[in-house]
Amino acid sequence: MRIGIDIRTLMDKQYSGVSWYTFDLLTEILRQDEVNDYTLFYNSGHDISGRMPAFGKKIISTRYPNKFFNYFLQKTARRPKLDELCGRVDVFWQPHINFSSFSAGTKVILTVHDLSFLVFPEFFSWRKGVWHSFMGLKRLIDRADVIVAISESTKKDMIRFFPKAKDKIKVIYSGCGPEFLKIPRQDAKLLEIKKKYSLGDNFVLSIGTTEPRKNAAGLIKAFDKADLDGWQLVLAGASGWKNGLFHKALKEAKNKDNIKLLGYIDKEDRPYLYNLAGIFAYPSFYEGFGLPVLEAMACGTPVITSAVSSLPEITGDSALLVSPDNEEDLVIALKQLASSQVLRNYHSTKGLERAKKFSWQRTAEEYLAIFNYELQITNSKKRDYVKNY
Repeated sequence: MRIGIDIRTLMDKQYSGVSWYTFDLLTEILRQDEVNDYTLFYNSGHDISGRMPAFGKKIISTRYPNKFFNYFLQKTARRPKLDELCGRVDVFWQPHINFSSFSAGTKVILTVHDLSFLVFPEFFSWRKGVWHSFMGLKRLIDRADVIVAISESTKKDMIRFFPKAKDKIKVIYSGCGPEFLKIPRQDAKLLEIKKKYSLGDNFVLSIGTTEPRKNAAGLIKAFDKADLDGWQLVLAGASGWKNGLFHKALKEAKNKDNIKLLGYIDKEDRPYLYNLAGIFAYPSFYEGFGLPVLEAMACGTPVITSAVSSLPEITGDSALLVSPDNEEDLVIALKQLASSQVLRNYHSTKGLERAKKFSWQRTAEEYLAIFNYELQITNSKKRDYVKNY
């Protein structure tokens, strides 16, 4: 069987959640599947093949300007067909919504991470709003043979906005890589990372792009109000959009000397930051899944996160859950964890156990089951992928 995959999310210079999802999951799919033939597509003037796992798979690229390719070729002319660019594949997988067109006979799998731009349009810049509206999400959803939602929460939102798609939505949870684990305190790399970022002995960590949905402004205000003696607040992540409230909260913080901005963090440093942190705080207003929360749990870091969207679904009873629009809720949670090593140890243990339920191996097996069985494509040599979720 020939399978085409859209890897345009891997064109980003700085990877965020969807880019890492695509990279890690694709790496595991290609590792597991030695039967099917894969072709990977992207459109860029730059060669990104060096970023891809060295599995000897075929990478196809076009060199159109992105706006021309998206708005004119894919949206208006609806050509070239992405499956034809990949050599007339049997199945085409889109790991993220994007401008696309396909031949009539090709089976299409579409992964939807979240519908935040429909649930909370006020959190997005006008440019991103235009991009989402022009993309024609309804047409993509109608065209897809299978839609993968990365959580039950995302599935619920899909049914709310696109009720006719209900019967073709399947939930497959994201995974967590083996690099996210509890690291011994005597590990030399821990000290190296601590020194590299000038971190204190006790700090609250939050990782995410600084955009309104992540609620970094609310976290800054709550940390300032909690007045945790001997603790820092460390914020890591690329600069996003509509950050007026974030910068205002930072400027007005009385405790600003104990607030540290690290900017974008390379993936290889993240497990060490999680392990060094005493608390991981992620009071987001909305998440399709929330990979940083899972990564923190896998590293044994006690988590505070929001009791909304997918986050309770992912954390179970392992995290302290708060209302993201209730500052006092977050203040109380920060004080509780910062003042009690016993409570931190409890949530650390619970998080480690919970994180074991999620792996890229399991996620890849679920996708391969769709490729090989649920699309009803026969292949005498295919592996016996068993759904065991």
